[in-house]
Amino acid sequence: REGLYLGKVMHRRLRPMQHRFVYRGFSVLLDLDNLESLDRRLRLFRVNGWSLFSFLERDHGPRDGTPLRPWIDGKLSEAGIDLCGGTIKLHCFPRILGYAFNPLTIWYCYDSDQCFRAILYEVHNTFGEHHCYLFPLNPQTHAVSDGDKEPKNTVLRHACDKGFYVSPFIPMTARYQFRIREPKEDLLIAIHETLDNESLLVATHTATRKPLTDRTLLSALLRHPLMMIKVMMGIHWEALKLFIKGATFHRRPTPPPELVTFQHQPMATQSQS
Repeated sequence: REGLYLGKVMHRRLRPMQHRFVYRGFSVLLDLDNLESLDRRLRLFRVNGWSLFSFLERDHGPRDGTPLRPWIDGKLSEAGIDLCGGTIKLHCFPRILGYAFNPLTIWYCYDSDQCFRAILYEVHNTFGEHHCYLFPLNPQTHAVSDGDKEPKNTVLRHACDKGFYVSPFIPMTARYQFRIREPKEDLLIAIHETLDNESLLVATHTATRKPLTDRTLLSALLRHPLMMIKVMMGIHWEALKLFIKGATFHRRPTPPPELVTFQHQPMATQSQS
């Protein structure tokens, strides 16, 4: 189901210098098969159109304006995953007055039995480039139960090598360790970046779910009226402070030739947190 998430994003650089910042805001969780009905239901939110809040399919995936569901189904098929018509939910920042920047979009992919089958991380940098990391999940150990039998605080953990340029102050030889909880009443996204097996940076996004309605959207905007501007300006302001502190600058390489990197590794595991 759709949702509005109110929370905060935190970044903490651990070496060679300490640096930390936090900003508050809101994000949305959308069902790719329910975009048309969402567009009809809400007055302040438009899909592939202009409004106070909007979601444009051309901002994500192939970024060509075509429907997202066939694209992600095709990428899953390349990885040997068939959802059989199951649900795909997408978590991102909405456009506000036509503007948005999404450092990270997450696609949660479930099959028709409501088993969590795959997760795709879509990373955007400030140079207009983007890249995706697709992780298959074990359908037997990532099932979604009903009612009181639903597991509490279930966390997924998986890792991959960095393959896409994001920060000019982190080398391409870094490695990502993801820790993520399925988006239900609470949201948890944590990325631990390491270099030479030593901690380099920790980034987290934590939030609490609200119903996605015109009222909750307007309330969130009143609480965070300059959110999208703060996100982009904050990225450049924090980068300037790192530069002043003497962080090493790394030149931007050519982006990966393929939009999606398939992670053919042991299945992600579950743990309790």
